[in-house]
Amino acid sequence: MMVDIFSSFDDHNSTLFSAHIMTWLLSLWSLIFINSSFWINTSNLSNMISLPKQIINIQTTRSYSMNLGGFMLTISSLFITIINFNLLGLMPYVFSTTSHLTMTFTLALPLWLSLIISSYMKNSYSSIAFMLPLATPTFLIPFLPIIETLSILVRPITLSIRLAANISAGHIILTLIGDYFTALVLMNNYMISMMILMISVGYFIFEVGISIIQGYIFSLLITLYTDDHQ
Repeated sequence: MMVDIFSSFDDHNSTLFSAHIMTWLLSLWSLIFINSSFWINTSNLSNMISLPKQIINIQTTRSYSMNLGGFMLTISSLFITIINFNLLGLMPYVFSTTSHLTMTFTLALPLWLSLIISSYMKNSYSSIAFMLPLATPTFLIPFLPIIETLSILVRPITLSIRLAANISAGHIILTLIGDYFTALVLMNNYMISMMILMISVGYFIFEVGISIIQGYIFSLLITLYTDDHQ
């Protein structure tokens, strides 16, 4: 039973029609993206299916991440996984996992932390020197390392909040539009109901685009963070 508009973000509010397992079962389709060129013949259909992987791979080749072994495959898998969870969250009775900070922070923290640990293990001197660029004014020397450290530490937090906030806001607006549409239908106000229905359909299509864009932004920012790898 939906108590308020935020009840959809509580995974304990299950109903008879809840399809939590669908979230994981439908996510298995992303396995076809993993090195598909090694086990299927290339065709127009396979090239179309692998288009999301190719898009994110182009971005990774423009950063330092192409020098990190296996990082490109990790980012490709992350990109497809986030898109899966974002789109599945738009389906009725499917719990939206990416609307929770627990999920988004679990995705952001290990990748960010692995880059930090790898950078300091590979070249700790350059990593520390990166905090204080050359030709820094003397009066900024005591403050600049602190500012740089804080900016690096907040990266996983901003990554998780950005994804969760965008997905949550979209779901809340869709819920409000749906509640308003239901109230108008019950009052037999069909003219305005059709207008609200068209707005709801248009906003749903907009949310599909937001789900894909947010997955791209999340993966792209992780990729850009590799430029600080020493």
